[in-house]
Amino acid sequence: MRAVLALADGTYFEGESFGAPGEAAGEIVFNTSMTGYQEILTDPSYKGQIVTMTYPLIGNYGVNDEDAESHRPWVEGFVVKECSPMVSNWRAQQSLPDFLRAHGIVGIEGVDTRALTRRLRDYGAQEGIISTCELDPEVLVARARAIPSMQGQNLVHDVTCATPYAWTGGHSSLLEPQRPLGATPFVVAYDYGIKRNILRRLTDWGCRVTVVPAATPPEAVLDMQPDGLFLSNGPGDPAALPTIIAHVRRYLGVKPIMGICLGHQLLALACGAQTVKLKFGHHGGNQPIRDLRTERVLITAENHGFAVDPRTLPAELEVTHLNLNDQTVEGMRHRELPVFSVQFHPEASPGPHDARALFEPFLASMLAGQ
Repeated sequence: MRAVLALADGTYFEGESFGAPGEAAGEIVFNTSMTGYQEILTDPSYKGQIVTMTYPLIGNYGVNDEDAESHRPWVEGFVVKECSPMVSNWRAQQSLPDFLRAHGIVGIEGVDTRALTRRLRDYGAQEGIISTCELDPEVLVARARAIPSMQGQNLVHDVTCATPYAWTGGHSSLLEPQRPLGATPFVVAYDYGIKRNILRRLTDWGCRVTVVPAATPPEAVLDMQPDGLFLSNGPGDPAALPTIIAHVRRYLGVKPIMGICLGHQLLALACGAQTVKLKFGHHGGNQPIRDLRTERVLITAENHGFAVDPRTLPAELEVTHLNLNDQTVEGMRHRELPVFSVQFHPEASPGPHDARALFEPFLASMLAGQ
């Protein structure tokens, strides 16, 4: 079945459908990871986006239940150079095309993803449409231009859980960390689109975890008497979440807090900083991050289109990590309070393990308060 991918700037690509038939619209971004397409598809932070994989062959190891980061895929559409017709992995339970069709995700293959990636790199992430129904590029370009920008969008309410739940999904680690003997910190994790491997990593560190919906008021959380609060990743524009930002501000100085990705941005906003939209964002498993305290360079996995504006950081926040590609803020801590955050994903699965130890300050601050 033929398919067409059209961008708002008038560029279009013809290819073939390899997922569900239909039409998908969203912001088009590119991801530089060589593996991990299932984790990417099921990461709620990709809500509202069409993902292009820069690695040319995708789908060769299939899909399985264990590697999903949530209960369903969240991408609006999927773009690849070639989807492997053969699945070769003993863990595979389903092919990638079957997985996409089962969940209604539109995919297109046969696209020159190098040309598309260069377009997005040079001119920025932009709105686009994949269609197997309408094949007239001019019609699709006009529709793409009518898609709302990611700026100003609150997408967290689309991906958060409906009710609180205790995480019982077990562990994830091949490199099991040393757990604190006799200590079981209780963490309440806000679900702004939380990835399962974050919950697995917290469990690996010996924590007991309860997940709550994004709009849960501080009074309800504090009644649970947690030892610490975790602010998760998630989609959309962080500045479009004023109620959540106000909730985070209420916790400052009350409980230890750790934030990842969107949680990092929300902490900065709660402290008075601002965020900015990046030209094409950081999406992939090979971002070099400089730890300013140790001068080590960490290779990390990332997925974000917004960043904290360093010019607006208040004096009480100290930058701890910088991206070596563009010098964006990748980590920070409060100078007086047990508050820590990183823009990248130290729990990445699959992905580099360089940053896993960054959970330790959060754990230590919770143990100190017990």
